[in-house]
Amino acid sequence: MTDTSRRVDYFYAIVPDSPGEGARILSALKREGVDLLAYLGFPTGSGEAQIDLVPTDSNSLRQAADRIGLALTGAKHAFLIQGDDRVGSVEATTAKLSTAGVNITAAAAASDGSGHYGMILWVAEADYEQAAQILGA
Repeated sequence: MTDTSRRVDYFYAIVPDSPGEGARILSALKREGVDLLAYLGFPTGSGEAQIDLVPTDSNSLRQAADRIGLALTGAKHAFLIQGDDRVGSVEATTAKLSTAGVNITAAAAASDGSGHYGMILWVAEADYEQAAQILGA
């Protein structure tokens, strides 16, 4: 399988950094039928955390967030890269962007344990179109 890159929207919410908050939100989104491609959560300090949500359907997420009272920021843009897990798969993508002078703002990658990997990758909005061209997204 050749690596595939696609443009995705992501949204984020600032929530209390407390046990179960992420599970509460994910459960509510599940009940609303929201399908997520990616989810990330991390503390931002001062008792708060940021959750990033990458939906398959942005409108579905927006509508569900309204119904459950979740204040979202976005849509913002990222890339979802998927392919066969191999030594250097993430390096190959990051090297393409680096060579072109595109700075990666953030990235997270994981193997699925059965021969494939996925990566969510963010660049500055001003670099998004150039990065899309480089990645073939």
